[in-house]
Amino acid sequence: MNNPFFRTAPWANSLMLIGVSGAIASAAFAQESTPAPAATPEASVPAAAPAPQPAWKSIAVYPPVIKLSAKSDIQHVIAVATREDGVTQDVTRMAEWKFSADTVADWKDFVLSPKGDGTAELTATWNGQTAKATIESTNSSQVRPISFERDVMPVLTKVGCNTGSCHGAARGKDGFRLSLFGYDPVGDYQRITREIGIRRINLAVPDQSLLLLKATGAVQHSGGKKVEPGSKHYDTILTWLKNGAPADAARSPIVTQVDVYPNQAVIEGEGQMQQLVAVATYADGVQRDVWDLASFTTNNERSAAVDADGNVKSGVRGEAFVMARFDTHTVGSQILALPENIAYKAPDHYGNYIDSLVKAKLQKLRLPESAICTDEEFVRRTTLDITGLLPTEEETVAFVQDTTPDKRSKWIDNLLDRKEFSEIWAMKWSDLLMIKSNNQVSYKAAYLYYNWLTNKIASNTPIDQIVRELITATGGTFQNPATNFYQVELDRLKLSENVAQVFMGIRTQCAQCHNHPFDRWTMDDYYGFTAFFSQIGRKQSEDYRQLLVFNSGGGEVNHPVGGAVVKPKFLGGDVPDVAGKDRREVLAQWLTSEENPFFAKSVANRIWAHYTGVGIVSPVDDFRASNPPSNPELLDELARKLVEYKYDIKKLVRDICNSQTYQRSCTPVEGNELDDRNYSHAAVRRIPAESLLDCISQATNTKDKFRGLPIGARAVQIADGATSSYFLTSFGRSQRTTVCADEATTDPSLSQALHLINGQTTGGKINQGGLLKTWKEQGLTQEQIIEKIYMRCVSRKPTEEERATLVKAIAEAPNADQGIQDIFWAILNSREFIFNH
Repeated sequence: MNNPFFRTAPWANSLMLIGVSGAIASAAFAQESTPAPAATPEASVPAAAPAPQPAWKSIAVYPPVIKLSAKSDIQHVIAVATREDGVTQDVTRMAEWKFSADTVADWKDFVLSPKGDGTAELTATWNGQTAKATIESTNSSQVRPISFERDVMPVLTKVGCNTGSCHGAARGKDGFRLSLFGYDPVGDYQRITREIGIRRINLAVPDQSLLLLKATGAVQHSGGKKVEPGSKHYDTILTWLKNGAPADAARSPIVTQVDVYPNQAVIEGEGQMQQLVAVATYADGVQRDVWDLASFTTNNERSAAVDADGNVKSGVRGEAFVMARFDTHTVGSQILALPENIAYKAPDHYGNYIDSLVKAKLQKLRLPESAICTDEEFVRRTTLDITGLLPTEEETVAFVQDTTPDKRSKWIDNLLDRKEFSEIWAMKWSDLLMIKSNNQVSYKAAYLYYNWLTNKIASNTPIDQIVRELITATGGTFQNPATNFYQVELDRLKLSENVAQVFMGIRTQCAQCHNHPFDRWTMDDYYGFTAFFSQIGRKQSEDYRQLLVFNSGGGEVNHPVGGAVVKPKFLGGDVPDVAGKDRREVLAQWLTSEENPFFAKSVANRIWAHYTGVGIVSPVDDFRASNPPSNPELLDELARKLVEYKYDIKKLVRDICNSQTYQRSCTPVEGNELDDRNYSHAAVRRIPAESLLDCISQATNTKDKFRGLPIGARAVQIADGATSSYFLTSFGRSQRTTVCADEATTDPSLSQALHLINGQTTGGKINQGGLLKTWKEQGLTQEQIIEKIYMRCVSRKPTEEERATLVKAIAEAPNADQGIQDIFWAILNSREFIFNH
């Protein structure tokens, strides 16, 4: 076998592998100087010659339904054609447009404006394809008055006046402060019209108002020029000033929905353009074209750049999400940029439902797949992922020699039945729940909390049931360890944030002080969710180490803007009836129900990320509109399956590990080398700190001792987050101080490399375990000992080239025993051992 990820480099006098000190510093196996092996016939290799260009199959007009409800309303319209292979093209300027009733609307430069009341159809025809949009025009002769909240505030947001770098900063800027992104329109109106007399507005000579003079650059403005005189934005503010800068008689209808069209585009060739159209819908049914008020951004400038008006320009091959933010809504459009006339052969075999959805995305991106991993790679990868341990030599040999066609699925079932599976997930959930002793939580409480969680997972208790027990926990932290959930965090604001982040993957922290700038969550949402935790009672028991948790039945949350009492409200959901009820029970039922669109997706995404190395939403605890899933269809299906399986995570893990997607080689093939989000090849992952220490102990036949555990216990079994070692800390064990998933890190550091090279974890354990001495006493030859080392550490036999190089190195060593020990040490320091691939 020729594994490209472990190369026996020239040996130095000390028999150290050249480059060992850099072993931890790079996880990018595919960037090794050794060329990657050629793809096997199982991989989808691009065709040698470009295929004929597919035909155009359809055309669509956006928005499909156009509502004009005032004289000043307009609507930009676009037409998008789609090819049989999914490639799209903006054909707005090439299509032939026709009206069914010219009396309803005017049509100029692909913009509709009302002409009379009635309905009509707008038809676009291109390349033999036809599509229609319906037009509804009402109140076409009425002028909608300029509203401060509906019209002026969006202009201030669009041009950046109320951003954090300008007047939206906590203390404002240059003596003028606005609420960040307009979360407090009433307060903003007061500050604009009432602060400092008539300094900012001049109702006698409106166009001389400082509000306009600074925005146009007519007078010194540290923020620079924001609007052009005579522009639509300028005219909106000027008209409002001419009307006397009136306050809104009542709060304007809220924006209930924002749509961006098209919601997906597959653009072939660099420099191609695609216009986006953004439409807002208000609570009163009014539809509004917000192309000039929405803020457009992109998460990948190189693949899809976007200007202020929503014009997307394709770039290098890749995927981007272009976001449009208006009011409190952020929505995205997926843009796929492909090279022109790229040759691609679609896979002709699909595995389970996971493979079908992954391959559908790869086909859109024209990404080939890597081959299926070898048996040796599979048995090591699955054992590490599912149990956190290495396969034994006997297990590897038996698996490789097994010729039954379903041996991989049987092996997965075998691993899932081991207790180590539940220990891995108990550790991961302990990190998220911050199980750790400190001045607030006693060691006994932390230990009982961890054991309760471990027993629940070991008994295959569904995750939704565990969460309900945590949220509704009542009693003493010793008698009912789940109540420690409310001892770990006492602040109700942080508690609500933790619940949202751990169980729904939503980070609400930004909405504590202002509306979330990159997501839908407002301050109302934040404090409405916090209100569920406002009636938690806590008191000390007779044992000072134990806390009693109960429902106090009283306590409210006041909104920081205005001070009004906020009713409990589900995130993205309704205001429930909590009268006479424990609010936590109401929340727990909704949180784990199908009414909550986030819980199942969040749990499924965390499970997926553990086995593939990267979440469909990444980071796994950052679900937001501006961080969309790389494969939303896959995420939806995984969540649906988890619900179908009644939150039995073993069943979902079985699906994942049996998929071709999981079993792909980590060696890229031509065309998918840069893919790190679409699973065209397996990700190379450094083994987490606890499992890495366990693997080193397993490979060297040594035992560790941790607080509260017997000698020989594994690092993943440590109950208390405060219990650690230099090795675990250096290699990124979670400190359990926050609920963030990235607290447990596999990032490289110099201390890791130095510790492996010079510390006692490798060299000391080799001597302590005595394996080399035992093998020598058993009469094994040098080559047999080398093979033993390889099988224990990397689950394969050495190649002939490696075997010859190592035997020669032993002969050149001061003595044979030292040479063999150095080989053992070097392999424990190798990238092939430290990484799961």
